[in-house]
Amino acid sequence: MSRIVREHGVFVWRTLRRLGVREADIDDVCQEVFVVVVRKLPEFEPRASIKSWLYGICIRSAAAHRRKAPVRREVPTESPEEGSAAPGGGPEASLESREALVMLDRALDALDADKREVFVLYELEELAMSEVAQIVGCPLQTAYSRHSAARAHVVAFFRRLSLPIGSGP
Repeated sequence: MSRIVREHGVFVWRTLRRLGVREADIDDVCQEVFVVVVRKLPEFEPRASIKSWLYGICIRSAAAHRRKAPVRREVPTESPEEGSAAPGGGPEASLESREALVMLDRALDALDADKREVFVLYELEELAMSEVAQIVGCPLQTAYSRHSAARAHVVAFFRRLSLPIGSGP
């Protein structure tokens, strides 16, 4: 189990973030994902990749978290993170990178879940479209169609902001 966490923890964290889990809640939801992994590991069938399996658990965990979110009473506050500068880039590069991530998250937030999942897996996780289709459980052409619509939305979002599309993450 610790090997799975070591090898795929960053993937799970990043996936949850891209699926709309607030940064303040990601560690908790990440833990929930790995609790499910421990419980379901004996049922895992190696014919699918472990990444695909984990992604499915992330999708369900993020959805469950979003359903619970309106009940929470937490009041978010902004506080600077210590030592968050990008290596070698200085504070300006770190700020630009964080701003680009915030903008990407805003663009992704406006997508429906089906398009968002395909976009995240293909564009950000760089999985093959055939694997993306398998993970989200749709025909390959449907995955391509969802990706095309999602990409058009993200491009239009950044054009409206007059931001270069290739900059940032």
